[in-house]
Amino acid sequence: MDRRHFLSGTGAAALAIGFEPGLALAQTVGDAEIRALIERIFQGDMLLSPMTMTSLGIDAGTMAFARSRLDSYGEAGELAEERHNREKLEQIRAIDPAGLSEIWQVRRAVVEDMLEQRLVSEPFGIAHVGAPYRISQQDGAYFSIPDFLDSTHPVESVEDAEAYLERLDRFAYALDDESEMQRRDAARGYCAPAWALDLAMNQMQALIDPGADGTGMVRSLADRAREKGIPGDWEARASAIVEQKVFPALARQRELAARLKRRTRTGDGVWRVPRGEEIYGKALRYFTTTELSAEEIHRTGLEQVAEISAELDTILRGAGLTQGSVGERLLELNSRPDQLFPNTDEGRAELIASINTGMEAMDAKLAQAFATVPRAPLEVRRVPPEIQDGASNGYYNIAALDGSRPAIYWINLKDTGDWPKYTLPSLTYHEGEPGHHLHLSLLQQDEDLPVLLKNYWLSAYGEGWALYAEQVAEELGGYSGLEKAGALQSWLFRAARLVVDTGLHAKRWSVERATQYFVDTVAFPHARSLREIQRYCASPGQACSYKIGQNEWVRLRARAERELGPDFDLRQFHEVLKEGVMPLALLEKRVDAWIARARG
Repeated sequence: MDRRHFLSGTGAAALAIGFEPGLALAQTVGDAEIRALIERIFQGDMLLSPMTMTSLGIDAGTMAFARSRLDSYGEAGELAEERHNREKLEQIRAIDPAGLSEIWQVRRAVVEDMLEQRLVSEPFGIAHVGAPYRISQQDGAYFSIPDFLDSTHPVESVEDAEAYLERLDRFAYALDDESEMQRRDAARGYCAPAWALDLAMNQMQALIDPGADGTGMVRSLADRAREKGIPGDWEARASAIVEQKVFPALARQRELAARLKRRTRTGDGVWRVPRGEEIYGKALRYFTTTELSAEEIHRTGLEQVAEISAELDTILRGAGLTQGSVGERLLELNSRPDQLFPNTDEGRAELIASINTGMEAMDAKLAQAFATVPRAPLEVRRVPPEIQDGASNGYYNIAALDGSRPAIYWINLKDTGDWPKYTLPSLTYHEGEPGHHLHLSLLQQDEDLPVLLKNYWLSAYGEGWALYAEQVAEELGGYSGLEKAGALQSWLFRAARLVVDTGLHAKRWSVERATQYFVDTVAFPHARSLREIQRYCASPGQACSYKIGQNEWVRLRARAERELGPDFDLRQFHEVLKEGVMPLALLEKRVDAWIARARG
């Protein structure tokens, strides 16, 4: 699962349920009914998203047809998704939660909320409130499909290679369908800022420049087929499709972006589009799963920036860095030779090797804080250079359900200077263990959890967990020396996101102002800070989910420790993670139920 895709949604409309503790394992007649309905929802989702079927490793047997298809990027697909979600929302609402066991009441609440939030963008007629522009430096078929073909589509047989070619052929149609949708959106005022279209055009051109034979779309198939000994002239056939169909479609989309750039609205935040303030409010609700206003989130960010900066000041002074602001001293630390990997392929390999070493050391400590420790493989890979300008700095892809593809922790290595050595442990604990990898592996191994919920992602819950996991790693002795400063900088980074995201979209800050705030506050290099700010412009609200989620995990744990005193068991507290992803309001109810049970 790629967290950059919006497979579902969040919300709180169905969360006013009182859960009686101690019933989690009980079963009722209604449980079978809702399990079957959730399975039908999942099946419908998969028919609408063959790319997700491939990512989960379920495009085999009777579903093998999906391996040669792409998701829809046109109007017909959007209308089909809307009909599916509305129909299933009516059906889930028709099931009385009173007839369900506790755990299935939880799951019913989560799924009802999921379906409600899938429909949140429909009144605006845009792709999503959290991604209002179909084409930007990080959105669009040009960005996602080549990456998907390389990292997710398997090439293990002649059939797989043929399916790859079919998908490559369909890529051209996806580009044209998406271009038409963007053209319609732009006519209503929904188009990315000019600089975002510039970046998108540059990335499209980067796909074209190597020529068909040299593009990653051809090389991925040809190289993997050769490695597996699959007979066939795959390079020539793929090159012909790219040359004759994909490149012309890319050129058409690039020309469209150039035309739109000349007339897109000025400004950087989502306030610049029709009903922009309303869209941002929905996006904050979607991503944080709270009712916090932009002003409340902005104020929280400023307060936490001050608190974390004060703690960093103490650590930096202890390391002899005493002159200048916290940001200036972090910049000084970031440029020290002893903190830098060479910005070469050899340096990148060394950086990834250091991550693997850190993951092994943390894995040996996890049993101290977790009663259940999954044993699922995780690979560390570099973000493909073709998309590194628009991609985030690090992200996680869940493993295929059939075990055919491991989980992947991606790191953007456009410039190794973005990753001073003291910053890497906290990133690794976030993306790996005890962060995303531990969390999502727990869900994957739960045979009772419906597949729909294994594949569900709420940023406030999941990113909040991963940020909280960086703190758990500290308790496990995961940081040494200045690495604690790296963890604090990670939290400072997320607190500053609260400030700049609300600044951009609610207070009408410019990209330049937000970037300078990041440089001054978080001490990321200017180029990296600029990429971050540009990402937030294209994904309003998403950047707020991390710190808001972390704050809630910390608050709920503190409540449990306070109320249980010496009876508090951290390993058992973390077992709540196994109940699955859910909105933060529902998480609070589940922690309260756990506290009540722990009291006996």
